[in-house]
Amino acid sequence: MRSLLPLIGLALLAAPLPAAACSVAPGYRVPTNIELVERADLILLGTVTDGDFEPDGTPEQMIAVEPVAALKGTMPSGPIALPAMIATDAEIQLSNPYELHEAHPQSFAGACTRYVFPRGSRVLFFLDRQDGAWREAGGPFSRWAEDVLTDDAPWLQAVRFYIEVAKLPQEDRAAALTARRDELAALGDDPVARLIAADIARQLAGPNAPLREGLPPPPGDTSAEDVEAMADGAMKAAKCAAVAASDAEMARCVGK
Repeated sequence: MRSLLPLIGLALLAAPLPAAACSVAPGYRVPTNIELVERADLILLGTVTDGDFEPDGTPEQMIAVEPVAALKGTMPSGPIALPAMIATDAEIQLSNPYELHEAHPQSFAGACTRYVFPRGSRVLFFLDRQDGAWREAGGPFSRWAEDVLTDDAPWLQAVRFYIEVAKLPQEDRAAALTARRDELAALGDDPVARLIAADIARQLAGPNAPLREGLPPPPGDTSAEDVEAMADGAMKAAKCAAVAASDAEMARCVGK
């Protein structure tokens, strides 16, 4: 494996910042939490149960998710597959249960979306149906998949409320958000209530500002397409390195 690691390092050094690595277009806005709720075809509470680590298996790593409850959309009749990876013990990083604004920290590590999950974790997924398969609904840096290990997790409370608000006519939503924000903010001795009230206030503030206005042209003769392809290759190599046990397995994974 050592012989390939320097190549991975060089590719990562040459790659642009995370926003470029995942091809975020100029003017892209990270969806607010209520926009995330509105856009998703399925909001699924599920348990991560398995993963495909066979080097000669599917072209992309997959996890299996056992449905627990469908907060929005139709409850799947059985486990669903998602393109992601099972975390090794060293990679396990659960969502901060009291963070309602930023996405899982892995989203800021280069891939722009979370793609590694601990086996057995209960996660709230925001999903779209694309070409007959389930895919993430949120886009780069969104809270499309956050661990919610308890039934009263603040993120679950907030999402359930936003789902109800999203059912209202557009002209009635601001009043509903304001009333709930004020109700929770009045509970001065309840820090979780104030946390959710602060997130509701962010929804009332409207869409997020654009993430970036654009990327500077790459130096030298390297085209933007070449830089982006280099970044994509680096991310694929990094993912493969996390699961491959030998150079041969690494080569097969990267070549897919």
